[in-house]
Amino acid sequence: MNSTLMSEVEGTVQGHRDGHGFVVVEGGEADIYLAPQEMRAVLHRDRVRVRIVRYDRKGRPEGRVLEILERRRAPIIGRLLLENGVWIVAPEDKRYGQDILIPKNATAQAESGQVVAVELTEPPSLHSQPVGRITEVLGDIDDPGMEIEIAVRKYEVPHRFSPETLAQTGKLPDRVRAVDAKQRINLTDVPLVTIDGEDARDFDDAVYCEPAKVGRRKGWRLVVAIADVSHYVKPGDPLDDDAYERATSVYFPRRVIPMLPEKLSNGLCSLNPEQNRLSMVCDMLVDAGGEVAAYQFYPAVICSHARLTYTEVAAVLSNTRGPEAQRRADLVPHLLHLHEVYRVLLRQRATRGAIDFETTETQIVCDDNGRIEKIVPRVRTEAHRLIEEAMLAANVCAADFIQAGKPPSLYRVHEGPTPEKRVALQAYLRSLGLNLSVSDEPKPAELQALAQQTRDRPDAAQIHAMLLRSMQQAIYTPFNSGHFGLAYDAYTHFTSPIRRYPDLLVHRVIKAILGKRKYALVVKSSIPGAAQPLRRRPGGAAAKPMPRMEGIAPRDLEAWEAAGAHCSANERRADEASRDVEAWLKCKFMRDRLGEEYSGTVSAATSFGLFVQLDELYVEGLVHITELGGEYFRYDEVRQELRGERTGVRYAVGVRIRVQVSRVDLDGRRIDFRLVRDPLAPALPPAAPAGKGGRERSPARAQDELQSVTEADRAVRRAASRERDRTNSARPPRKAAKRVAKSAGKTATKNSAAKRRR
Repeated sequence: MNSTLMSEVEGTVQGHRDGHGFVVVEGGEADIYLAPQEMRAVLHRDRVRVRIVRYDRKGRPEGRVLEILERRRAPIIGRLLLENGVWIVAPEDKRYGQDILIPKNATAQAESGQVVAVELTEPPSLHSQPVGRITEVLGDIDDPGMEIEIAVRKYEVPHRFSPETLAQTGKLPDRVRAVDAKQRINLTDVPLVTIDGEDARDFDDAVYCEPAKVGRRKGWRLVVAIADVSHYVKPGDPLDDDAYERATSVYFPRRVIPMLPEKLSNGLCSLNPEQNRLSMVCDMLVDAGGEVAAYQFYPAVICSHARLTYTEVAAVLSNTRGPEAQRRADLVPHLLHLHEVYRVLLRQRATRGAIDFETTETQIVCDDNGRIEKIVPRVRTEAHRLIEEAMLAANVCAADFIQAGKPPSLYRVHEGPTPEKRVALQAYLRSLGLNLSVSDEPKPAELQALAQQTRDRPDAAQIHAMLLRSMQQAIYTPFNSGHFGLAYDAYTHFTSPIRRYPDLLVHRVIKAILGKRKYALVVKSSIPGAAQPLRRRPGGAAAKPMPRMEGIAPRDLEAWEAAGAHCSANERRADEASRDVEAWLKCKFMRDRLGEEYSGTVSAATSFGLFVQLDELYVEGLVHITELGGEYFRYDEVRQELRGERTGVRYAVGVRIRVQVSRVDLDGRRIDFRLVRDPLAPALPPAAPAGKGGRERSPARAQDELQSVTEADRAVRRAASRERDRTNSARPPRKAAKRVAKSAGKTATKNSAAKRRR
């Protein structure tokens, strides 16, 4: 540790809304803390050189900024405000930490309160705020769709196609031409169908199934046809440059920022019904055990025979004589065959030990003005699972095909728990006193078995949350480490090239193998606005020399690794932007419900409070630790719970409580709740013994005691307040004023400290 003291490193500044920041260092090294005074001369996402000057008690480095290597040039989004005759812009992203001064002649005639984009003309320094000029006026904060306009700029999501891309798109044909269909297998007579949600507009995949013999046993032929985007989007074209920059489509409520122009995504590439379309086909033979016995890939021309919805297919499968089945009578036999192959694939999934936790996903339903009308659970039907299993089978075949050909490509890698997360999970399971454990090298089947064994427990939600938290995030990389969650040795993404760039790359690699040639990936230079790349390779190998792969040049591997990091980072960026918009909409939704009471379930426990999801509204908010009652609560990191020292009452994931909506912060995307006395006892018992007999208090008794303690504390405070009022009224006016001022100062200090804790 001392050997690295005073060493100098380079990295990217990541601000924090509380005023401090960190320098994110590439290569997997620890982030370097920057104190608030160090952040005064830099802004979020600046690139800097820092010197490590000390380590805290936990061995975390703290740095001092030596040089600003590169200023982030992207516009900053914020609200224009007029304060004491001075125009300022308060950034929407609180990680910037400083307001921006705007000269009177640089406001672009924007009005106070409007949302604007700012370009810096003078960077911040230790003694001055940043200065900028307004380059774009987005509108008023309550304008419909404003939350999306803010998010795409805040997260630097590319939302306008280049003129070159639009020009190239305009030259593309409106339909499949005869020349495009040459050297392709004609599958237009095969009754392939698309199955998607009611609001889907781009159709990547079509499916078909029929009985077939696998050896001498019963089996099925499963055909998955995927839109052949690679036929129209060629490497080096403007279309390809824009697609790579975006790397993924971004989905918001009522709006999509597509990866490809609409003429391709909703037209020429989309597998629309009764239209001939170019596709890449994965043609599989599935045996009775759910194993893919054989497969082949080939380019084809298809014609989707119907555009079906999940709801429609689920209705057909549940009642083959119902009105939906009668309307699609010619397709019912094929749908039943699809259901048969889905059942055997599902059984094979269980045999593999793939992880399949039951979680509740929600869907936001908006009105015509873009405001939330309601939030409803997203129901997963047999039709959803049917398509999911078909796509998984095609993706596994694609990975196997690429592995056999041995060219470089991108895999979808999901690794199991890191040693640190595994130890934390083992400690957590021991703390519950359960006869459950995970091995030092856990397999997916172990975690799935734990989920199955605990699903009927009252604290099942907490256990499942810890199991999910123990696993790593899936990424794109050329180094295949398998997919832990799905229990596959090799897995990639092949089925969505309209909305995911990695799938487009996989299509190109498969085509190159079929044509017995090599696909040479050319990585685009750093594009302004592109998300920051991942800092770690799977398995934490970022600091080690790059692994070598037989027959593949190191330069090619570097190119694929860069592409994988870019796509993974932009996938995260898209998720963050979508979550930001949803959080905004939920805050707007809850502003009209201030003071109302709801029942909810603790979804997470932290050192500063409880996150609670409301039962009826599916909205999450925070009960700050100061709102839990008149006692001290200690956070148990192992058990992931807050425990009262006096009463022993425990709050952990899955505990049922009743709350009141107390505050909504639209700018901070935050909803605060206040704990309300709830007749329902917590799901977990208190840990502290009741008395000398050593018996534990019941949950209801602990809640009653906590309530009595809280009421007693309030009574003491009220009596003290009345006494102070009588005393102050008898004091000379000047002394009383000094006392009030001193008390106000203490209150302000206490409030500031509370804000920092939050």
